[in-house]
Amino acid sequence: MPYIPFTDEQKVLANSVDLAEYLRVRGEKLERAGIEHKLIYYDSSGKHDSITIRGSKWFDHKNQTGGGAIKFMQEFYGMDFQTAVQELLGQRVTPLSHSPPKAIAKEEKKEFRLPQANTNMHRVYAYLIKQRFIAPEVITHFAKQHTLYEDKEHHNAVFVGLKEDGEPKQAHKRSTNSVGGTFHITCGGSDTRYSFAHFGENERLYVFEAPIDMLIFLTLYPKDWQKHSYIAMNGVYENAVLTALKNHINLSEVILCVDNDEGGIEAVDRLRDILNENGYSNVKRLAPPYKDWNEVLKAKNGAPALPAVPNKHKEEYHRQVGNLQYLKCRPDKLTSQIYAAFKNEQYKYLAEYALAGSAFFMPKSERINSECKAFERLQSKLKGSYKPYTDNGRKALKLRNLQECMQEVLRDLKQTARTREQSVQTAKLLYSLADSALRLNVENTLSELTQEQSESEYIVSEPEQCMEFG
Repeated sequence: MPYIPFTDEQKVLANSVDLAEYLRVRGEKLERAGIEHKLIYYDSSGKHDSITIRGSKWFDHKNQTGGGAIKFMQEFYGMDFQTAVQELLGQRVTPLSHSPPKAIAKEEKKEFRLPQANTNMHRVYAYLIKQRFIAPEVITHFAKQHTLYEDKEHHNAVFVGLKEDGEPKQAHKRSTNSVGGTFHITCGGSDTRYSFAHFGENERLYVFEAPIDMLIFLTLYPKDWQKHSYIAMNGVYENAVLTALKNHINLSEVILCVDNDEGGIEAVDRLRDILNENGYSNVKRLAPPYKDWNEVLKAKNGAPALPAVPNKHKEEYHRQVGNLQYLKCRPDKLTSQIYAAFKNEQYKYLAEYALAGSAFFMPKSERINSECKAFERLQSKLKGSYKPYTDNGRKALKLRNLQECMQEVLRDLKQTARTREQSVQTAKLLYSLADSALRLNVENTLSELTQEQSESEYIVSEPEQCMEFG
């Protein structure tokens, strides 16, 4: 096809298309999952629902990849960049049947079968004990439950997920190679509602990214571990967790034990939101002091361990929020102040003016004695409500979001008289403007830091408070 020189605005617009609505119009099957949608598709291994969609963003929990609308069209429909942009802009519409997704070809569901078991578990025991430092008694427990064994063909470790009646419904294989590359994969035909787990009698459910993480945790904290419940997600996918909570009424507290790195920090916020949306409000985080639980166990055994990796966007956003200074709001000057700050790309000042304006328009009953105190309260709200998984857009998209917020605020500030409800709305719009300005400023700051600093340097701030085990 001939080259089409799309403008930056067109590219941003295409990449911000609501994917759920787009896919629904084109005949794809979607299921609501809290504040997100799941894309339901089939391939040679059966039915899949590992792709979640929220607005223009998508994430494939099975393959640990994601992005915006354009990348989705490229990855799952095999389109080149230009075709993808055209489709999303509505300049051309290819019927779904004429352009089947590479990863979404409809095939017959594959029957689930457990890999054939080996006559012994020598390779699995050797790998888990010698390389991963896992306690033999922990391995033996799950071996006796027939939820951990060694497959005959390749001597992989097989982790089995059981239905409530004990029927195997899911299996996850992990290689036991001592040299060369390793791999892990979910067996074809697996039911993602079930996963490798242990269910005890008390109210706590500990959630891990992978079965190995779970075994390592039990090695680190062996005291009375069987009283609690534990489950592995095989990534950061919530399906099995929600099923476990539904089927075990004694479970009322969820402890997220995911990795202490950028992806894990994002996953904590995302999973907490999903669980809250499904009625589970008692959700805590238990973070390993190193990058993950395997690194903790390595350190305990005298091996070099990788440190925790902060989420750069979250750390920098919190830093910038903390540096905001209260500027007394002058309603007659507010429009010109925020416009000048925006025009001059002074996004910190823009955030300060907007947040001070939000404090001014708050109902007097919520100002806590003064506008300055209300400003500080809004600062705390910005910190507490920021979630990095909702902040994955590039600079161009964040600039566009800021422009849209500016237009809304400027229109709103033209009002000369306001009811209480209108004042509340003005306060909300100004708060959103402050948030958008900070997100763009964070993106600019991190871009500059990337050019100036090596990859090993990270922004230092206070770590997120987590619960302690014990």
